[in-house]
Amino acid sequence: MKEYTPRIEKEYNERVIDALKKEFGYKNVMQTPKLTKIVVNRGVGDAVSDKKLVDYAVEELTSITGQKPIVTFSKKDVAAFKLRKGMPIGTKVTLRRDKMYEFLDRLITIALPRVRDFQGIKADGFDGRGNYTLGVTEQIIFPEIDFDKINKINGMDITFVTTARTDKEAKALLTELGLPFKKKK
Repeated sequence: MKEYTPRIEKEYNERVIDALKKEFGYKNVMQTPKLTKIVVNRGVGDAVSDKKLVDYAVEELTSITGQKPIVTFSKKDVAAFKLRKGMPIGTKVTLRRDKMYEFLDRLITIALPRVRDFQGIKADGFDGRGNYTLGVTEQIIFPEIDFDKINKINGMDITFVTTARTDKEAKALLTELGLPFKKKK
């Protein structure tokens, strides 16, 4: 048995499973949806002209997530963007287990409240299969980023992959885990 359990994982096991079973009438613990991974993706559009921007993006994502990201490459040529097939154009990292729960905890408790005029996150990022994507416009909301080392403000996409079958189940799961969705008026 492992010695350390992240706070959100502990809360999921102790409280969230029962709340979801009660809300959706699951008969078995295995039916309750769970968070399987979080994918943080960052496109670096200006990397076409400056290759060092991808290195900066790798460095920043490493400090934010605690895991080294992979570099993504373009799949085809786009003349309008001066883009060639195989050029580095972004970075992405897939978080699972403890690192996933730790990142989620930091996102909910530290990073999202630092967003200017924060009212909650939009609930329209679901894909119809129980996954949710959240767009973050500035990387400076994360405390791991040093303001002095930033050369350009960039955003990123954070995708929460769940085992939920419907968007309603996924939203209930993510709400119970602590994601602050906007209230409908």
